[in-house]
Amino acid sequence: MASGEGRRHHHNLVPLAALISREMRNEKMEKPTVRYGHAAQSRKGEDYFLIKTDCQRVPGNPSSTFSAFAIFDGHNGNAAAIFTRENLLSHVLGAIPRGLGREEWLQALPRALVAGFVKTDKEFQSRGETSGTTATFVIVDGWTVTVASVGDSRCILDTQGGAVSTLTVDHRLEENVEERERVTASGGEVGRLSIVGGTEIGPLRCWPGGLCLSRSIGDMDVGEYIVPIPYVKQVKLSNAGGRLIIASDGIWDAMSSDMAAKSCRGLPAELAARQVVKEALRTRGLKDDTTCIVVDIIPPDTTVQPSTPPKKQNKLRALLFRKKSCASANKLSKKLSAVGIVEELFEEGSAMLAERLGNDDFMAQSTSGLFMCAVCQVDLAPSEGISVHAGSIFSMSSKPWQGPFLCADCRNKKDAMEGKRPSGVKVA
Repeated sequence: MASGEGRRHHHNLVPLAALISREMRNEKMEKPTVRYGHAAQSRKGEDYFLIKTDCQRVPGNPSSTFSAFAIFDGHNGNAAAIFTRENLLSHVLGAIPRGLGREEWLQALPRALVAGFVKTDKEFQSRGETSGTTATFVIVDGWTVTVASVGDSRCILDTQGGAVSTLTVDHRLEENVEERERVTASGGEVGRLSIVGGTEIGPLRCWPGGLCLSRSIGDMDVGEYIVPIPYVKQVKLSNAGGRLIIASDGIWDAMSSDMAAKSCRGLPAELAARQVVKEALRTRGLKDDTTCIVVDIIPPDTTVQPSTPPKKQNKLRALLFRKKSCASANKLSKKLSAVGIVEELFEEGSAMLAERLGNDDFMAQSTSGLFMCAVCQVDLAPSEGISVHAGSIFSMSSKPWQGPFLCADCRNKKDAMEGKRPSGVKVA
């Protein structure tokens, strides 16, 4: 006893209020468990996916771990999908300045996703191959989910206590009026395929090339007004968690977001992914590559959900899987309003690079002391960098000498995407 008391007296006493505050911070920082599953049926062999759960914001620091999930639906061959799967993640991470804390890192992520998508597209196009790919790319860091997408693959969120929400925007010319207007304003033509006799068939497409998407990675034979600049949405889940369903259009052409979510509720992630694919094939048959990733973000004190919903469920599981009995419905209604809220942190879908890279909030110097191109991260001498705002319609509100800066090559890419110069595309 005496020796124990002696040891205690050697420590500084911590006020109770400070202990409570520290405990609350620790509780907030406690990470959810991430469970995932994947399923696919191939017809063309052009769907690819990425699952990486051991990424680290700070290399060598296990507490900085985050997960990345992605689906790439290729067209006109699989080269663009394969290249994007192999390079996109590293290009995104390379665009985030070093030494940021977690909150700063998450704030820098939307801009880094834009830079990473554009760099990946630029590098792939330089290879001279004509295939293209959609990309739906998801980063899960604790309770924060960040989604970047081009094309018509989709990511939905089932908060499992409320409505199903879509975290992506479909870039199909048929459905997206704003994108049709942007493509035509940038020099593309939008219309249907004409057959003998002048009859028009099929969905709206962009000409030259005949692509029915307005955004993708690759597709150098179509024109650079088909841009790789992603729609980005970042949300913070409540402590009830949620389920992400990421899938290629083979799923979404067969079923709505609500149908996909409802078809697999109560199943663990692996079985849920299989069930979504199975339901899509039952509805439509195997007309396209069909790929699905299910990601469950589960509160840390919740056990792994069973493969079939139990007859009696506790309140937390009812919140997670929207399975509540009549008896518990009233009790849960107040609870749902408290914990079922998803906080939107960021949303932007503009195709203008100046808008997406913004002002120089996170501009970092490279290790050599020179500034870097905001897209491809090459070193720039002060006289070499061209402001992303220079000569743009935004130069009135943003000084044209203000960063971020682009190298000459990326500035040309930006101008081509905005229809300010010929894209260099040659159509036979």
